Amino acid sequence: MRLLVGLGNPGAKYARNRHNIGFMALDRIAEDHGFTPWRSRFQGLVSEGRLGSEKVVLLKPQTFMNLSGQSVGEAMRFYKLTPNDITVFHDELDLAPGKCRVKQGGGHAGHNGLRSIHAHIGAEYGRVRLGIGHPGHKDRVAGYVLHDFARADDDWLDDLLRGISDGAAALAAGDSQKFMNAVSLRTAPPRSSGGKAEAKGDKPGAKPAGKAAKPAAEPEPDSRSALQKLADKFK
Repeated sequence: MRLLVGLGNPGAKYARNRHNIGFMALDRIAEDHGFTPWRSRFQGLVSEGRLGSEKVVLLKPQTFMNLSGQSVGEAMRFYKLTPNDITVFHDELDLAPGKCRVKQGGGHAGHNGLRSIHAHIGAEYGRVRLGIGHPGHKDRVAGYVLHDFARADDDWLDDLLRGISDGAAALAAGDSQKFMNAVSLRTAPPRSSGGKAEAKGDKPGAKPAGKAAKPAAEPEPDSRSALQKLADKFK
């Protein structure tokens, strides 16, 4: 069994905040994979279902970000799980918008939600770090994370959330590489050639090779006599 936790703040006023991208990730998984309706448990909202062969519980703590660990600790103890059975989705200032990284264990890097989880269950849980970019100065961080995503962010945000949903079964099975591949197929899909490939050895930008030019025709042999040639010269 796996417990997937999304971090955010409760209430409609925070719904599109950058800090709530963890909630957004779980909402997309629940919707796409037919999970049960959300219900109140463990000081949070819970939805249950299966991802591949794994039974999975989704948890969105409703304690506000700074107290997220209370909800996570309560759920972990109820289901008799260990920190290794838990993966937390959270916003990451140190990654560019749309980037995603998977990490097992480590520090909280000043993230208040992770700091609270550390205090309640230790540091050995898994994390899915979801890049939101950095405002440029630490004094602007609080306002930045509690501000809504801009409309210009909608495309990359939707691609990221779709990729997370696509790879959710792999993540639940412990295959982080397969999960990352699924995310990459949405956020950075391979480009098609858009035409014929250049011939091997062609220089970049060279025109595509066409049919070889026909060699110039050889001149007809001159069958005139020496006297005729001399006469033709003075015509």
